[in-house]
Amino acid sequence: MNLLKWTLAFFVAAILAAFLGFGGVAGAMAGVAKLTFYVFIAFAVVSLVVSLTRSSTAS
Repeated sequence: MNLLKWTLAFFVAAILAAFLGFGGVAGAMAGVAKLTFYVFIAFAVVSLVVSLTRSSTAS
């Protein structure tokens, strides 16, 4: 869940930078937010698959 919080923080910082007119900074932060979001999704899927395989073998 910590990775999702970092994604949200970078997204909010990107929106704030965009409002203040720092286009390059906003683009970079939006890119980092997107990257951390995709990493979070990948970890969530791997965790789900591992959880499902462990629970099916334990039965």
